[in-house]
Amino acid sequence: MNIIDPHLHLFDLEQGEYHWLKPENPPFWSDKSIINKSFSEKHLQLTNELTLAGFVHIEAGYDNHQPWREIAWLEAHCQLPFKSIAAIDLSLNSEQFLASIARIQNFSSVVGVRDILDDNALEYLSNEQIKINFQQLAKHQLIFELQMPLENLAAVELLVAILTDNPSLNVIINHAGFPPYTSPIKDEKSNTEDTKENTQHWKNWQQAIEKLSLFEQCTIKCSGFEMINRNYHTAWQIKVIKTCLKYFGINRVMLASNFPLCLFSKSYQTYWQQLTQSELFRDDELNILCFLNTQRIYKF
Repeated sequence: MNIIDPHLHLFDLEQGEYHWLKPENPPFWSDKSIINKSFSEKHLQLTNELTLAGFVHIEAGYDNHQPWREIAWLEAHCQLPFKSIAAIDLSLNSEQFLASIARIQNFSSVVGVRDILDDNALEYLSNEQIKINFQQLAKHQLIFELQMPLENLAAVELLVAILTDNPSLNVIINHAGFPPYTSPIKDEKSNTEDTKENTQHWKNWQQAIEKLSLFEQCTIKCSGFEMINRNYHTAWQIKVIKTCLKYFGINRVMLASNFPLCLFSKSYQTYWQQLTQSELFRDDELNILCFLNTQRIYKF
């Protein structure tokens, strides 16, 4: 079975800056040392009838002030077919923003950009300059990789307005919009405040998924499960994937690894093996979720 992994990161700690990987900088993960090292294509090993046919490289903080440096490094070192998502600062003024777009579009692998919104989503999505910059992304046919918790419904409403105003803006939701972790063990007698709060978080996330799925220019990647819970249960992972499929349909959902961060929970091989051998999908469905959708959406 061929896989095109639509969300992974490679690091070169000797060449890049990677401020976020340094122990003294956030995020302050106790296990950050697992990924605080260089990773190249040689670490993307698959066996047991799984073949990595290509990948999408998502910006990894190589040099956020000069994002083209990361793309130049990738294009000089990668042998597998790949597409790249460059870092960009959405808050730049129009002149600076257009200059940054022009610079990164000189590279053949670039198909889109990412500026991580996370906790700044509400502030960013209500900023008038950023709305103008979204228009430029649509005009230049660049994908925007959206990384933010979708249970932030106020921010989602702002995003809905931007998508409505920019029907040609191609948005790909990263990490399934960070679905809240819910225990796979249902205890009908449980009525604690924690349980009710988790249920409400899940409902908010699901409501956002439903709203965003109405926009044909929106697609979603299921990955990053280890960022929510290092010891996540497979039943919860499957529940997330099924929810995304319910609303987005099989042609707008991609399965991805988030390598090397997936190593917080399991090896690259184990991650893909569990997904492809779960009996959750038929072979033709797996081909769509793990290969064909990525091939089409990222313009391989």
